[in-house]
Amino acid sequence: MTSDITLPLYQALTEDVNALSALATGQDDLQGIRREALERFSVMGLPTLKTEAWRYSNIQRYLKEFPYEMVSTTATVSAAVVAQTAIPELDCYRIVLVNGHLQAELSELPAGKGITVGALSAHTQAPGFTTWFNQQHHLEKEALATINTALFSDGLYLELAANTVIDKPVHIVHVYTSTQPAFIQPRHLWVLNKNAAATIIESAVHPDTNAVAFANSVLETVIDENAELWHYNVQQGDEHFREVHYTAAQQQANSRYHHFNFTLPGTPFTRNNLSVALNGSNTETNLNGLYVANNSQHVDNHTFMDHIMPNCHSNELYKGVLLDSSNGVFTGRILVHQEAQKTNAFQQNNNLLLGTKADINSQPQLEIYADDVKCSHGFTAGQFSEESMFYLRSRGIGEDAAKALMVNAFSHDITDEVKIPALQHYLQEQIVAIMNK
Repeated sequence: MTSDITLPLYQALTEDVNALSALATGQDDLQGIRREALERFSVMGLPTLKTEAWRYSNIQRYLKEFPYEMVSTTATVSAAVVAQTAIPELDCYRIVLVNGHLQAELSELPAGKGITVGALSAHTQAPGFTTWFNQQHHLEKEALATINTALFSDGLYLELAANTVIDKPVHIVHVYTSTQPAFIQPRHLWVLNKNAAATIIESAVHPDTNAVAFANSVLETVIDENAELWHYNVQQGDEHFREVHYTAAQQQANSRYHHFNFTLPGTPFTRNNLSVALNGSNTETNLNGLYVANNSQHVDNHTFMDHIMPNCHSNELYKGVLLDSSNGVFTGRILVHQEAQKTNAFQQNNNLLLGTKADINSQPQLEIYADDVKCSHGFTAGQFSEESMFYLRSRGIGEDAAKALMVNAFSHDITDEVKIPALQHYLQEQIVAIMNK
């Protein structure tokens, strides 16, 4: 055990896993997966500040807010709550999940030949589930992901058959709510088979119940041969919400994966883990991140590009704007295996420190075992250019407006890559609103 709170949490998890297993019938394989994860957690324990991957993020500070007895996290919400997450002018399908449970009556699900979408709990015998669930080995090394594997009750299952293309974006709305402190464990699986394509937007809302909710969510996504996924995650919350989110993606030959993560002010603690396993040749991976933090907000982004096969290309750009006394963490690891010749991998992390007590800890990492590659990484941190500020102010632009313009210009490399005009406009407006507060 690695911490004082690991044991009581492990005991609570054991009770909950036993309860879940008692309710499950005909799911022996899934029960085995849960118990294996529980055993793995008993050895790993919770991360501490001595754990290398967590040395800048004190997760135990936030887990201590919760009772060790797990609570039921099923709930219902109104259409008005869901409407808070609407993106103006966005023509899309909508999927609403409350604490990970699908709310069909509030959703407009994509339908048609080749599209399977529904509650994960209802699709444990589906071919995509039996083939791909819990198959991303990166998850085994993360304690919080292991807890999720042991404890999840439900989530979203989405599978596209070969040659299936969803005709417009899918907006997944995550609602997290409880009348008492809740440790919520959503689990999702998306499978895009050969030549399939989709655009998916995720956003979240936490209705003001004055009860702290901690979402520990895991998403596994599979992009099969020649398939393409555009994935946008927009993170906004409030002072009563905390989030640890793990996205584990697998790419097969000739596939394309475009991932965007936008973390905006509101939530005191956000940790994003993103790992991509390039299991086939000639893949393309684009990872884009923008985090804007204020007050004493803590945003931690961990990415892992696992180049396993040759002739693959990855491009990663994360940018941060840190206001007030907020702090950010970026750890980007690129691993190039010996077999992954002809790899082209780029990684960059740039930051604006605009608060007097704002800080950033950045660790770009390259680990290369192949000899025919093109790889680079970099990190910058700075403040506004005095010349640029003087230029704008001398043209009659107020200080706040000038700062908003410069932050929009700084983030342009990320927002300009958003291929949905309504979403791009929404994000740009959010940035301006943040800077004008």
